[in-house]
Amino acid sequence: MSAGGVRFGSGASAPVKAMVMAAGLGTRLYPLTGRTAKPMVPILNRPVMEHMLRLLRRHGVREVAANLHYHPDKIRSYFGDGSAFGVELRYNLEKELLGTAGGVAAFREFLGDSTFVVVSGDGLTDIDLTAFVAAHRRNGGVCTMAVKRVADPSLYGVVVHDEGRVVGFQEKVPAEEARSDLCNCGIYAFEPEIFDFVPQGGPVDWARDVFPALLAAGAPFHVWPLETYWNDVGNIEQYRVSNFDALLGRVALQIPGREVASGVWVGEGTQIEPGARLKGPLLLGAGCLVEAEAELIGPLIIGDGCVIERGAVLEGVIQWDGVKNGRGSRLAGSILGRHVTVHHEAVVHEDAVIGDRADIAAHALVPPGARCEPRSRVGVDGPRGVDGRRGVDDPRGVVGDD
Repeated sequence: MSAGGVRFGSGASAPVKAMVMAAGLGTRLYPLTGRTAKPMVPILNRPVMEHMLRLLRRHGVREVAANLHYHPDKIRSYFGDGSAFGVELRYNLEKELLGTAGGVAAFREFLGDSTFVVVSGDGLTDIDLTAFVAAHRRNGGVCTMAVKRVADPSLYGVVVHDEGRVVGFQEKVPAEEARSDLCNCGIYAFEPEIFDFVPQGGPVDWARDVFPALLAAGAPFHVWPLETYWNDVGNIEQYRVSNFDALLGRVALQIPGREVASGVWVGEGTQIEPGARLKGPLLLGAGCLVEAEAELIGPLIIGDGCVIERGAVLEGVIQWDGVKNGRGSRLAGSILGRHVTVHHEAVVHEDAVIGDRADIAAHALVPPGARCEPRSRVGVDGPRGVDGRRGVDDPRGVVGDD
């Protein structure tokens, strides 16, 4: 794949390597991240980091590094050495977080011999990485940053540029004061000289420490507007949006399973009994059971090994692997983690988020906007471990792992 006459790993240029930033805590995704590393949250039933690795591989990147911190063993056990995804993957475990730039600097020996790219392990995109790196090499700068035009710059840190060269940043200023509508996508192309601007010792951040140093030194530093899909899977709402955008084909991802009807994808071994009603778009994972008289109304994403019993109704729901929906249960606009049990006639309202292995008792009601801790229980006499007013936003205190 080529653009502008430049090809990854060809000609005078050395093969491009990549670093995936995968050490974040995912606090804004809690309680989904109570027992799950942020890069492992599923989009279309596959970890978001898997989509990134497959994107790198499609653009010729073979050698990849990733930093780890929160639930590192779950990432290692899933991705291994990367060979199942067409890459060679190595890791660095950060006992204490090193910051966005410090985590990359830990791989200086690996990355520091040629152009390399840095991507977020929780970003969902179909960026043309080949064209991105080609533009970076043509510009001749130390760094090129992928940026995306946004309708409301006040929600983001924006990048100010002059004919493509970065001249400054603004952090979440009112829209009328914004000097740009370009936000930083967390996707970078670097030359090895970038490490000269990364101080040693203590956490180091790109935006706080390194990029201001580049500007102060007058180092060439460019933007590359991204015209295809990008979304930061950083909070509950954006996680929901990313999944449904992928299901609706707004980002170029392969939907797993077989399309058995228009907009209805079904994984291997899934059984749908006669009399069940399915209205797409929806994705049913592998090994699921949908009993007669159950009703599934899209957009809807159901993980592997889920059971939807007779008379259950699910609409606009995302649920992970191993969830059981009991007879006559009702769920709308909610997100459920792994191995949640929703007993018969229970109701889970809009924007409720249920952590792994939570138990929703028969006839119980989970209120709109509730956040259920992993392994919590909601009974008919009221929720335990549920806060319908605010989400618990720090997973570091969660104990237990399997």
